[in-house]
Amino acid sequence: MELRTKRVYDEPSPDDGTRVLADRLWPRGITRERAHVALWAKEVAPSNELRQWYAHDPERFDEFEARYRAELDTPEGQAALRAVVDAVEPGGPLTLLTSTTAIELSHLAVLTKVLSELA
Repeated sequence: MELRTKRVYDEPSPDDGTRVLADRLWPRGITRERAHVALWAKEVAPSNELRQWYAHDPERFDEFEARYRAELDTPEGQAALRAVVDAVEPGGPLTLLTSTTAIELSHLAVLTKVLSELA
């Protein structure tokens, strides 16, 4: 499975394949029509507690990754991951979407690793 990440505010592209919003909160100022998402996978996003603790602090990223992986390793997390994988069109790319500006420090950096490990 080809994985991509992108901000939900960026224009959709035909190359995006299946677009999955992986944020717990719906992004401000964007409609569902404009977002062009096949799935809003809020269950695959970090818990509110973890998200607030992390606050995109680069010094906490390694600990954030460990805690987020632990959340994804629960039965609920595994079911959420399976829902994302099942939403992808066979042979097509998956574009994970977020509203954050620093994707490399976001949960998507971890989520792409986890999904790659599943494939």
